[in-house]
Amino acid sequence: MNCAFRCVRGRRSEAWDVGSETCVDRGSWTVDRGRRTAEAKADAQVKRRVAFRTLGCRMNQHETDALATAFQERGYQIVSPDAEADVYLINTCTVTNQGDRKSRAAIRQAIRHAPTGAIVIATGCMAVSQRDALEAEAGITYVVPNDVKSSIPDLVDAHFRGEMVAPSDFKGGVFGYGVADGGFHQRQAVKVQDGCDNFCTYCIVPAVRGRAVSRPVADVVEHVRKVLDAGAREIVITGVNIGRYEYAGIGLDGLLEKLLAVPGDYRVRISSMEPEGLTDRFIDLFHHPRLCPHLHLCLQSGSDRVLLRMRRFYSVVQYMRLIARIRAAHARFNFTTDVIVGFPGETDADFLETLSIVHEVGFSHIHTFKYSRRADTRADRMGGQVPEKIKTERSRQLREVGQELKRVRREEALGIPQTLLTESAGPQGTLSGYTEYYHPVTVRADEISMNDFVSVSGVKVRKDPDYTLEANVID
Repeated sequence: MNCAFRCVRGRRSEAWDVGSETCVDRGSWTVDRGRRTAEAKADAQVKRRVAFRTLGCRMNQHETDALATAFQERGYQIVSPDAEADVYLINTCTVTNQGDRKSRAAIRQAIRHAPTGAIVIATGCMAVSQRDALEAEAGITYVVPNDVKSSIPDLVDAHFRGEMVAPSDFKGGVFGYGVADGGFHQRQAVKVQDGCDNFCTYCIVPAVRGRAVSRPVADVVEHVRKVLDAGAREIVITGVNIGRYEYAGIGLDGLLEKLLAVPGDYRVRISSMEPEGLTDRFIDLFHHPRLCPHLHLCLQSGSDRVLLRMRRFYSVVQYMRLIARIRAAHARFNFTTDVIVGFPGETDADFLETLSIVHEVGFSHIHTFKYSRRADTRADRMGGQVPEKIKTERSRQLREVGQELKRVRREEALGIPQTLLTESAGPQGTLSGYTEYYHPVTVRADEISMNDFVSVSGVKVRKDPDYTLEANVID
């Protein structure tokens, strides 16, 4: 998975890749907005410290950001996961074997660093799938499943007040998170849905995130208003399977219409989606100037035979028709995707079909995953398990193709007016961020502010892994 280690000091945020692990290290940066509870105010005199380590998906990262904000509002100091702390919180991932390994390594590192009296909390998807094993592991104070993760600050406060508590004593809820502080990211995720009912044969998400549930429309709109009031300029609509959003008869298209009607100078981006249930009404919404013309539309395989074994709810023809419908309405629309290689039974011919579809669509980025066996899934019991060596080679080939396609897409974007959201400061007086098409761009920072929309035109493609566009500001 493509994740990043972020360190926030003051109001600046920098990100860099560390493999498949997303770690949150917010240094000594603290915020006090005067919204602490009475108990937390008393505890603030002690200035307890909390360290986060986050692995896996963007939704985990969003939830960590919200939890970090809640702790700061109660007077806690956020420190590096390598520093001495009073609370170590590991937000785990269990989607792949690699996620399991990295999550366990992070938990054990926290246990080693924890001084006497500190607490170690394991939460996230591994806290559901391997709850018994984690609860039996010495050094872990609390194992908190996803459905009460949002109540962790209350749990910690109660612990330090000397109360005998358990995670099950708190309600929390999958939508119980507050607004993350705008200093973490200019792009703020808003969670509208959780859980999944698709039960793909390789996936354990329904087991660890639960069945699909949608957040009330009014709650989403109110959360968006608060995020905008906190200074966010880009709203990222997120969830496990947001295409299945439905609340009181309102689907994703209806929800987006309400969100786009909220006053303000901002834009809306949709996070990862399944290629199903996308209506003409939904596609038409991309004509709205606030809705970014970019989708991360999961493909997983370009072979119908493999898609059937995966229990995906679309064929290659249906996927390509959807791509064509969107591009017919928006010629420059940008697509990124996920692909799994080495699924049980995948032949060389199946893989070549995937490469063909990838070329035909012309994705600007491909998240490539080697199939990872997960216990208690149908795919784990399938015959035709692909040798690791073959999976590695197919992954290499697909990543190589993905990089070439990325370069081509960036070159096609040269000279095209785009709107950049400035998100981070770079060397030699530059600012960088992403455009509405999700192209990375860097510009000279003369008379440009952070967290601002700037009209730009690309003039050069850098030879870095992202093929970043160097751009000029235009009127």
